[in-house]
Amino acid sequence: MSAQPDADLEPWLALSLIPGLGDESLRKLLLAFGSPEKTLAAGFGELSKTVSASLAQRICDGGERAALQPVWDWLADPANSIVTLADTDYPQRLLQIADPPPLLYVKGRRDLLNAPALAVVGSRNATAQGIGNAEDFSQALSDAGLTIISGLALGVDAAAHRGGLRGRAASIAVIGTGLDIVYPARNRDLAHQLAREGTLISEFPLGMPAIGGNFPRRNRIISGMSLGVLVVEAALRSGSLITARQALEQGREVFAIPGSIHSPLSKGCHALIKQGAKLAESAQDIVEELGWRNSATVAPGAQVISPAAETVLEHLGFDPCDLDSLCARSGLTAETLSAMLLQLELEGLVASLPGGLFQRLR
Repeated sequence: MSAQPDADLEPWLALSLIPGLGDESLRKLLLAFGSPEKTLAAGFGELSKTVSASLAQRICDGGERAALQPVWDWLADPANSIVTLADTDYPQRLLQIADPPPLLYVKGRRDLLNAPALAVVGSRNATAQGIGNAEDFSQALSDAGLTIISGLALGVDAAAHRGGLRGRAASIAVIGTGLDIVYPARNRDLAHQLAREGTLISEFPLGMPAIGGNFPRRNRIISGMSLGVLVVEAALRSGSLITARQALEQGREVFAIPGSIHSPLSKGCHALIKQGAKLAESAQDIVEELGWRNSATVAPGAQVISPAAETVLEHLGFDPCDLDSLCARSGLTAETLSAMLLQLELEGLVASLPGGLFQRLR
């Protein structure tokens, strides 16, 4: 079944699908002619004053109307929609950035597009501590009424979405492919959950594959739709730092979670803090810095553990530690510690790492 062509949307799509016509040129045409309809109706001479002769000729040919049928088919699903710069529910915060996308493909809850939001980003190869922090912070911030935005990547992004969906304000994924493609494939179930309970967004047309340059580009939307950006874990050369830099250029707040001085995945966060990012030890730190008032309690409830287990956690500290070192610190036997560490791992307080290491998660 196919949706009926939308007369208002059709000129937007026809222009956006012209090969070689990028967002910047499209915005220039809209500024020059006032609307997609008037742009498509303009003559070659007028158009060539704004864009190249080859693009002007393609526009005179009527745009890519023959390529619209797959879009109408996609729009037949009531979960799917497209918003343009002319729509009242286009994300208003995106209008404040230098290069807002002329249109957005949307799958899921359109009402979240203008919800107050916070971006949570970080390493694809996150540590167990980083994954736990991303989930916990995101759930707490979602419970405080902030929709969690991230990029559906492995690691911190996926953890942020899971935490946001567990909270009351849901989550938005801004992806770097067409919305008919799930990338990475390992996040397919999460993408489906986001489509049901949250929102998926892309500025790229249907069928757009995973191209490396599209992912840094989509980061400006992640930060642009948000009140601020929280970086959970990041190496010094990380895409998350690109998002943080774009956030600063857009006038957004930037937060970073500190970590071990020995971890390469903490160095990006520490560099951001040195450059003026706000150090975040809890979700409450972010809520207070933003002046966000739609929150009651943002800290997750305390877990009750035995005094002996608490002692083990104190000796473990927050850096990865091997069993022999923990035996020396605590004075306990390897057998006793192994049993206690297993119990703490089952309770989600400790993670076992490669190489026989253990790390505290709370």
